[in-house]
Amino acid sequence: MTVSINKLRVRNARQNNLKNIDVDIPLGGLTVLTGRSGSGKSSLAFDTIFAEGQRRYVETFSAYTRQFLDRMDKPAVDSVEGILPAVAIDQTNPVRTSRSTVGTMTEILDHLKLLYARAGRIHCASCGRLVTRDDPESIFRRLETEFAGADARVGTQEQLRFVVVFHIQLPEGYPEQDARDALSARGYQRVQTVGSGLLEVTQDRLVLAERNRERFIGSLEAAFETGRGQLELRRVNADGEVLEARRYSRELHCADCDIAYRDAKPNLFSFNSPIGACPVCRGFGRVIEIDYGLVIPDQGKSLRDGAVKAWETPSYSECRDELLSFAAEKGVRVDVPWRDLTPEERDWVIEGEGEWEDGVWYGIRRFFDWLESKSYKMHIRVLLSRYRAYNVCPECNGSRLVPEAHLWRLPINSYEDERGITIHELLSLPIGRAAELLGEFRDAVANTIAPGDLHNDEAGSADEAVRTVLDETLTRLSYLVEVGLEYLTLDRQSRTLSGGEVQRINLTTVLGTSLVNTLFVLDEPSIGLHSRDIARLIGILTRLRDAGNTLLVVEHEPEVILAADYILELGPEAGEHGGELIFSGTPAALLENESSPTGQALRARMSGSVVAAVSSDAASRASTPVQIVGAAEHNLKDIDVDIPTQRLVCVTGVSGSGKSTLV
Repeated sequence: MTVSINKLRVRNARQNNLKNIDVDIPLGGLTVLTGRSGSGKSSLAFDTIFAEGQRRYVETFSAYTRQFLDRMDKPAVDSVEGILPAVAIDQTNPVRTSRSTVGTMTEILDHLKLLYARAGRIHCASCGRLVTRDDPESIFRRLETEFAGADARVGTQEQLRFVVVFHIQLPEGYPEQDARDALSARGYQRVQTVGSGLLEVTQDRLVLAERNRERFIGSLEAAFETGRGQLELRRVNADGEVLEARRYSRELHCADCDIAYRDAKPNLFSFNSPIGACPVCRGFGRVIEIDYGLVIPDQGKSLRDGAVKAWETPSYSECRDELLSFAAEKGVRVDVPWRDLTPEERDWVIEGEGEWEDGVWYGIRRFFDWLESKSYKMHIRVLLSRYRAYNVCPECNGSRLVPEAHLWRLPINSYEDERGITIHELLSLPIGRAAELLGEFRDAVANTIAPGDLHNDEAGSADEAVRTVLDETLTRLSYLVEVGLEYLTLDRQSRTLSGGEVQRINLTTVLGTSLVNTLFVLDEPSIGLHSRDIARLIGILTRLRDAGNTLLVVEHEPEVILAADYILELGPEAGEHGGELIFSGTPAALLENESSPTGQALRARMSGSVVAAVSSDAASRASTPVQIVGAAEHNLKDIDVDIPTQRLVCVTGVSGSGKSTLV
């Protein structure tokens, strides 16, 4: 028997409630599987077709490899022919770790790490100035540009005189005279002692002019060589008075602040790497600390009335008594509400004056430190858990990254900070805005970057690498925008996403991988999308199909059903009364089919006869509304809402507009 290679053939499928059905699915097309809930759609799509595709794929591995993979049982089906390697994109969110974000799920963060390592510019942590590598050619070129036309402005060449100097720090115990003799042997006669073991050497005195270009550059090169990559260039007048001094460094070093920096590596911008993760929170962005809002929950209570909740038990009542005793000596008020105490009084209660052994007030903080030392006891751990909370990391302020990572910025002109944008700031922006800024930066890279503008020396190859990374990043961001996820941020934790958002992110991820000749099985990708965004979703599905893949989509959305190449409908009812194939064919044939429930519903929708009138009894029923005033959670902007009671109320709007936040 010859097997047709242009169809996926399923014979006698009886998984779950399926009743020995035969199905032919065209390969290379978009097939929608529809029907009533419980009719067997998932049983056919996921439990039969996808399960068999995965099982066969796993069977191609060696026995050694298979022991590390989940073993999948053969589904209840006689045969599945023409099946492709299968990928399931469903609504389950298996992510439970806070280390997974939208950026890591889509692999966009991996591209941004490369981008910042290649095209980022570092600014000094002390003075905030741009730190670059200097070389004699670039120094002369900048001076020439800056002082072009100086003769005409000042009428003299006095301000174009320069002195090139460098400094040498002698090792401790090294004789200064030996250093002077060594410098003299190399021709350096103008040497001064300007500090303990610090010598200042004059390399040359020069006039900035094109005729002196070779000598100027040669003097700078020699000063860099002998001065260990650093020099100072002083502009002087005819009398030798210093008008201005500038420091330059051949390395990634702020000459003004004398701070050296290391080259950026991709892992520096990753909170999942020991190199880039904040040393305090270890890349989680939050730390477990004692929450003093839980320790003192009622600010209306005074210290005497038991404001410190942890000490209102017989076990620790002694601590409260000591607090009252020391407070009387210190003059701290104990009979006024906690909220009315001065900041100094509150600080004294919490921080104390010293250790308990010193006979002074030790404070609430030292009390909990003492409890921490006893946390090997179960009842102590239970007690501590009552007063702990996840707080934003004080070191990284929630960015998860080491401080050095915040020094590197992409120079984007339209960003509010003229220095550029850090990777944490970029990850915190909505995806739509991040795409706009990176698109602007790509245009700048294509039009304005010249050799030497980047922080490394291989400017030509760096430019090409930057363009490649930018193109790939923007492509993935555009996929997220197309499926209606432009409101998300790249640092949004994956475990906080809805099922529909996870499925659409997974859809854009497979688009970014450019897979071909693959079977994609999707579970209602339109869930969570506003009607306005359905067309964009269909565009993504058809693009995936046109790349040479086969799509099997479980769906109820009419627009997606009508956009399919082929439709399968299961039914007629749910559960044991379903599991039968009641229609297979094109959308046009479905609309003409009189016995298809889906066809009937689609015809009614297209004719506009599916809207039911509101009951007059419900409309006239009096009710007291639930009033919400000044709702400002997440993206809500201090909105006031009245929700009628004893009614069916619908909250709608585009994805990300704040519906779930309100409800």
